[in-house]
Parts: sequence; C-alpha cells; structure tokens
Amino acid sequence: MNKTLIIAEAGVNHNGDINLAKKLIDAAAVAGVDFVKFQTFKANKIVSPNAKKADYQLKNAGKEGESQFKMLKKLELSDTDHQVLISYCQKKNIKFFSTAFDVDGISYLSSLGFNLFKIPSGELTNYPYLKAVAQTKKPVILSTGMANLDEIRVAIDVLINNGTKKEQLTVLHCNTEYPTPMPDVNLKAMLTIKKAFDVSIGYSDHTLGIEVPIAAVALGATVIEKHFTLDRNLKGPDHKASLEPKDLKDMVDAIRNIEKAISGNGLKQPSPSEKKNIHLARKSIHLSKDLSLGSVITESDIIPLRPGDGISTMNWEEVIGKTVIRDLKKFDKIIWTDLS
Repeated sequence: MNKTLIIAEAGVNHNGDINLAKKLIDAAAVAGVDFVKFQTFKANKIVSPNAKKADYQLKNAGKEGESQFKMLKKLELSDTDHQVLISYCQKKNIKFFSTAFDVDGISYLSSLGFNLFKIPSGELTNYPYLKAVAQTKKPVILSTGMANLDEIRVAIDVLINNGTKKEQLTVLHCNTEYPTPMPDVNLKAMLTIKKAFDVSIGYSDHTLGIEVPIAAVALGATVIEKHFTLDRNLKGPDHKASLEPKDLKDMVDAIRNIEKAISGNGLKQPSPSEKKNIHLARKSIHLSKDLSLGSVITESDIIPLRPGDGISTMNWEEVIGKTVIRDLKKFDKIIWTDLS
C-alpha cells in the first residue's frame, strides 16, 4: 500500500510565539501527520518595505495600515527558534520541516541537514531560488498556485537542468487564495499536471474543510499539504483558511482509510470479507407451491428466494420442464437431484 506524505502546514500560525509553535507541533503529532512545516525567511530578503498586503492578509492579520514587511518581520523564526523546534519535534516523534523563501534560506536549511525541499507557489518563477534548490540535489516538492502549464514546464526544466532528478520531483496542484472557493479548486488540473510532465503529483489545499484533500488522494495524490491552526479565530494571515486540530486528525484518518480503499489489485472479484455473504444475499430457485412425484415444473411453480445456495436463478429456463422425482413442499429449495 502506498502511503501518502501528509504535511501539516503550521506556517506562520505561531504568530511569532515559540510556545504557540510548540502547541502546533503537539497537535500535528496527535493528528498523525508525517511532517509539521514552518516557514524560514527574513522579511528584508523577500518583500519590499512598501509592499502592500494581499486582500486575505488585510482581512485576517489585523492592524490597519501595517505593511506586509512589518507583518512578516514579526513572524520570522530565528536560528535559536529553529533549533528549539527541531528538538521539540524529535521529542514528539514527528518530523520538522520548513519552507525557505530565498536563496539564503535554502542554504540555511541545507546546513540543518534537510533531505527534502518544498518550493512554495510564489517562488515558482524565481530563477535563482529554483537553481539553488536544484543544486542541493535533494528531492523537491513544487507547489504551482497561480501558475499555468507553461510556467510549470519552465520551472521543472530549471530544476532538472540544475541537478534535480525527475523521479525525485513531486508537483503539487494548488490554488493561492485563502480560503480557496470550491469552484476554483479545479482538482482535475492535478491529473493534467501528471499527464503533461509524467511526474508524481500531490495537492496543497487552501479550501475550508477536509473533503478536497481526501478526494485528491483518491485521484492519485502522493503528497498532501494542509494549513492548520490551534484556533481559526486567532489574528494572523493564515488562520482563517486553516484546520483546527480535530479536523486535522479527521483528515489524516480519512486519508489513511482512502489509501486502504484504493490499494486493491483492481480485479473485480469477491473479496475475502464478502464471500460469506454470497449465499445470504443472492437467490436460488424455490417452489411456490407443493409438487408431487412426477410433476412437470412450470414457470408458475418456481420462485426466486434466499438463500442462494441452491440452483441459481440464472438456470431458470433449464429447470422449467424438468420432472420432480419426489414429493416437494412449498418454499423447498430445489436441487438438481430432485429433478430428472
């Protein structure tokens, strides 16, 4: 059975509070995800001091008039923060993960021994960034929010031409709106990506609820990424589009069930668990009236009834016209040795 890699995206939902970050790790560990992911960045390396917030950031992150730079500055994780959280993840038996947003961040995560890199949607068109990730020669997960196929193709080419092995690349379908309206999910685009580039596929979800990532796994996603928070009412850019702990666990449990459900051999045949029900659920030929020795069976004499461990009703026409060789009662199940 293939196991879906589930990434719980804590992102910046720690609100700059290391204790809140630890509580997020606790929730992710209880939910049973594979990775809990944060974000590694320095605000002055990723955004202009005058850059405006996105609409969802304006709505969810409080402080009117605050720039995107000031908002992000408060959400940075220091080297000490990283070390503390990595150690705490080890204690909780869950893997620490983070996304870098600039070349220096990639170098920093490499120094921490990262064996997997996640490229966020916003960096898909960042050539120096893509090149730096590729040069690590580590497996790569590429998110594709806001992108078209041509942009994805160019990004994949940059990665492969600079050291990423195609078999170590997973491309995630994604929509970069928080939360994503259901009509904009376009989950079939994930399959288009697979067909176009012959790569492993996955899905990074920003919808409300858990049904879309579950559906993505049923369609073949090998990686699922989902934002989560301790409380969707907290102030911050991503809380509103995040799952709370119970929903995160429900999503993980559902995905694990879907993995089992799609792991069969594809042959249509009775499963071991249902074989015992065949005779109970199907019908065989029974008598609708008493018949005496020597009677010739007509169609009005027989009826399909459970159990189905006698003559199959698919032999209906063969039974009609046969002679009964002993007295039989109404509702008796006919067997071939009763007939001549």
